[in-house]
Amino acid sequence: MKKRNLGFYLRIYRKILVQDLKSKMSYRADFIISTVGMIFTNIAGFVSFWILFQNFPSINGWGYYEMLFLYGFSLVSLTPVQCLFDNNWSLRQYVYSGDFIKYCFRPINLFFYFQSEVFDIKGLGQLVFGVGTLVYAWGKIGLACTPVMIIKTVIFLITASLVMIAVQNAAAATCFWINNSFYVLDLSMRCKDFARYPITIFSPLFKFIFTFIIPVAFIAYYPSLVILRPGEAPLLSWLSPLFGCLFFWLSYKIWIFGAMKYSGTGS
Repeated sequence: MKKRNLGFYLRIYRKILVQDLKSKMSYRADFIISTVGMIFTNIAGFVSFWILFQNFPSINGWGYYEMLFLYGFSLVSLTPVQCLFDNNWSLRQYVYSGDFIKYCFRPINLFFYFQSEVFDIKGLGQLVFGVGTLVYAWGKIGLACTPVMIIKTVIFLITASLVMIAVQNAAAATCFWINNSFYVLDLSMRCKDFARYPITIFSPLFKFIFTFIIPVAFIAYYPSLVILRPGEAPLLSWLSPLFGCLFFWLSYKIWIFGAMKYSGTGS
């Protein structure tokens, strides 16, 4: 197969995205209701923090605005997996029905082809709310707003996004080997809710799980420490970009390996 460059895939993705958005806009009521529902879900998380901190001034040394920063950071970092990789939720249906075979005969990257078919536009509402929460907490904490800080924040947000994408890719790919793979994907994605809390509040067992098994600690806690408390940030925090790239690469290889083993027989 002829090797394709980045420009080729960007042009293809733009065309696919335009068609996908056109189809979604034909059901505007569904789009509006879904977007409003996501915004209210995030508002509920915001309110839960507020209620919690009415009774507790801090949680294991973390104040209200620092926790709010983690919450906003996690929302922003989760947006790419929400918008760009939502088709992972449908992977098992395609595999079990045998319809996944149609993706195997196109002269483009199989992973790109499958993921590019769906863009979940309502995730942009989550992005707006997350950025607003992050900016609000940033101001209340009194963090410096310098080019270096902004660049550092963007880098570690991208890092966190790669980790979440990796978790979903790997969990979704289990459908190539496991019949009840939905529970693996559902469990791994439910664990993302723990990303909004500092890992120090968990027991040693869960610290290990959330760092090395289902690495949700890299979605907000470890990268945020570089911004919030650089003097206390462990080596894992500074190595977050490396881990993010590594986790994503490994998840991509697992996904592709499973797809290459796909027999197309369905079940």
